Amino acid sequence: MIEGIGIDVVDIERFRESLIRTPGLKTKLFTDREAVLPVASLAARFAAKEALAKALNARYVFAWQDCEVINEESGRPAFIFTGTVAERIDGATVHLTLSHDAGIASAMVIVERTS
Repeated sequence: MIEGIGIDVVDIERFRESLIRTPGLKTKLFTDREAVLPVASLAARFAAKEALAKALNARYVFAWQDCEVINEESGRPAFIFTGTVAERIDGATVHLTLSHDAGIASAMVIVERTS
């Protein structure tokens, strides 16, 4: 059963400007492993976290670093959940897709429960 679907898009240049204007933003939003990635990848990961928040119910607040976006060996993006987000996910399957092209980064998340 699908519990929620979320989608988000981010203008990469605007996101770059936000990171420059607010130096602590990168630390707030991303884990150490994410923070070293190029800005287009960061924008896509931010979109993924926003899409996850929407899929879980936009009123639900979580720590940004409690959901890390990684690439599996195959290249497929996936989340690693810890802390408050891991508690909220509670065994659900989370599907994630990312894209960035033409100055836009996007992400879609589906949260699915088997029971």
